[in-house]
Amino acid sequence: MKKYFYIFLFFLPGILLRAQSLEQKVKEFDAYIEKGRQDWQSPGLAVAVVKDGKVLLQKGYGVRELGNDSKVNAQTLFSCASTTKAMTAACMGMLVDEGKLKWDDPVINYLPEFQLYDPAVTRELKIKDLFLHDSGVGNTDFLWTFMDIPAREVLNRIRLVEPSYSFRSSFIYQNIFYIAAGEVIEKVSGKPWEIFIQERIFIPLAMTRTAAKRKYIKDDNQVTPHYKVEKKIKPIAYTKDEAIGAAGSVWSSAEDMAKWITCLLDSSRYPGGRLLKQATWAKLFQPATLVPENEFYPTMQLIKPNWTTYGLGWFQHDYKGKKINFHTGSLDGLIAIHALLPDQKMGIYVFGNADHIELRHALMYKAFDLFALGGNTDWSKDFLNLYGKIRERNEKSEKEFEAKRIPNTTPSLALAEYAGKYSDPLYGTLYITQKDNQLLIDFNHFEKATLEHWHYNTFRGPYEKDWYGKALANFILDANGKIARVNVEGMEFTREK
Repeated sequence: MKKYFYIFLFFLPGILLRAQSLEQKVKEFDAYIEKGRQDWQSPGLAVAVVKDGKVLLQKGYGVRELGNDSKVNAQTLFSCASTTKAMTAACMGMLVDEGKLKWDDPVINYLPEFQLYDPAVTRELKIKDLFLHDSGVGNTDFLWTFMDIPAREVLNRIRLVEPSYSFRSSFIYQNIFYIAAGEVIEKVSGKPWEIFIQERIFIPLAMTRTAAKRKYIKDDNQVTPHYKVEKKIKPIAYTKDEAIGAAGSVWSSAEDMAKWITCLLDSSRYPGGRLLKQATWAKLFQPATLVPENEFYPTMQLIKPNWTTYGLGWFQHDYKGKKINFHTGSLDGLIAIHALLPDQKMGIYVFGNADHIELRHALMYKAFDLFALGGNTDWSKDFLNLYGKIRERNEKSEKEFEAKRIPNTTPSLALAEYAGKYSDPLYGTLYITQKDNQLLIDFNHFEKATLEHWHYNTFRGPYEKDWYGKALANFILDANGKIARVNVEGMEFTREK
């Protein structure tokens, strides 16, 4: 017995050294997060790190809202935004495991009303395509950011959207098809997506502080979104995200996301069972769509991966010879990132309450370096510099645009002639009224802007939600000199008689 005791004493210093080393790394990362939060001017953050089945860190930083002392903690609720997509893909995988559908089944078998502009694509669109951003349909977020219509009406209008590229030939990020995935889940399971995900993911994993939609939250421990307007970060209103549901409406906490990470890293196992069969779990992470450089993240300018792909609800790329599965989430004033390094059994989740604070990417790579792969790159500093240059370019472009304004022009018609009701089957209804020397525009009784004459028949001015920036409206006259149409931000409306 003494022999084994002395052997234990021999190895004890090494065991303590390794434990101390890990503890030091956690402390180092903890300090790195807080410094990054201050450097990037993020009011609040919440971070969870898991490795080898153990939670290394789950902690809140900063405040829930500027102007008060409401501290963020590991239980504070944030928007998961588009990191919801991976959960929705897992829900569909459960139905595949139960034999209720197949990934290669045509979508129209379950949603015959879901029609695309090209009948051939409607016919060929598979269940898996709902998750891969490969349909050929470009960004259609105007269907929920400029109007308040039910999810089924959002899907109904997709048939009016002309394709931006050939089916399965490329990649353009697409939220609406995840809404369709949610509708398929309801058709097949007999339960709305928000009930299905609650029963099949949140309850089994004991994610007691996670809700499918913000309206289900009955808790004050939640963040307020923030946005930088006129170089000052301020609280803003919540984005109405009810319609996007399965694409990005989940709210959760760092503590609960640690449970989700742990489950995913262990091939979807949890105490008492597993969410998915091993093969189905693996399929979620199989690269399926090549993502071109212009559709990926600017951070890749520094990371320089050899390949960039998308799986079922996951972006992917190589980093230091390892595969990363990750996804960001962004709503106005709220951000998230979820990343897995499967070879090292490691994952990280970051929440933030300020718009596009790309510290999230820096924390992902820093965590992987510190706890798994090695390296001492200050990714926060490097990305802060990168995005600073991007911001400078955007500001320069804005100034160049403004410099092209033609001075001393006047509208073709009296201002009152521009007022009226304009409509389009896809974009809805635009109401324009005159107030003094301004035009007030109202998108679908949902979003508003106040415009002043810019030049010729173009008007420009701020949105009511000032973080949206400025709207630009160009009026088009017919052969009789009467206003026929108006184009606002690429959305064209026809004047009603």
